[in-house]
Amino acid sequence: MLCTRCRHFDATPDGVICAQCAAAGAAPVAPPHGRGAWLSSPVGLGRAVAVLLGAVVAADLFAIWADLVSYDVAGDIADGDTSAAVPRRAESADSLFVAAGSVQTAALLCTAVVFLVWFHRVRVNAEVFHPFGHRKKRGWAVGGWFVPIVNLWFPRRIALDIWDASSSWNAPRSHALVNAWWAAWVISQVAGRLASTAYRRAETAPEIERAVGQILFADVVDVVAAVLAILFVLTLTRMQDTKARSGPGAPVPVSG
Repeated sequence: MLCTRCRHFDATPDGVICAQCAAAGAAPVAPPHGRGAWLSSPVGLGRAVAVLLGAVVAADLFAIWADLVSYDVAGDIADGDTSAAVPRRAESADSLFVAAGSVQTAALLCTAVVFLVWFHRVRVNAEVFHPFGHRKKRGWAVGGWFVPIVNLWFPRRIALDIWDASSSWNAPRSHALVNAWWAAWVISQVAGRLASTAYRRAETAPEIERAVGQILFADVVDVVAAVLAILFVLTLTRMQDTKARSGPGAPVPVSG
């Protein structure tokens, strides 16, 4: 059965709490990663991240419009339309496409900075709630996003540890929201890179049309990922705020 104190690890065979909680109750124990952790409110940062993610959604919607315009023009050219309006439409679509990319990049960079500050804060808070429930050191909460390959799963693993540690003392929450957000984010990143490569290599109108269609798909998935990220950030922020206000967890009575 689960430990009746932390509700994260299995209890020892002859007891009702886990070995970690038993050791913590017997004597002061230093945090497993070597530095002390203190609670800091994530509410302000969480709201700021949610607002910035909303800006990312707006930028993606602008990009989707630009994608549709470019896709339409590329399709007309691929179909053999040689009217005088086509070159003008193509130039306008290209300018709109470039502008949308710049807006997306600016929104993403601003959001990423604040998100990483928030993510590190909730990671430290989670260590206060449960010092022994983390598989990666807190530095990976930031660094894990920048290391190639491992950035496809390290942040999710850290997010799940934070989520579990921040859940109610007696009722751990489902991982469905975290997994949905992470799946959408990974799909959008992979699709975006493949689409960008296809667009750079495209030379003919049909190739450009297909590449823009791929970019359109990536932007739509990115909207989904950003919306799920907003829900993840607001939910986790609320979980930590509620848990901090509830005070230390108490052992749960266990029936015979």
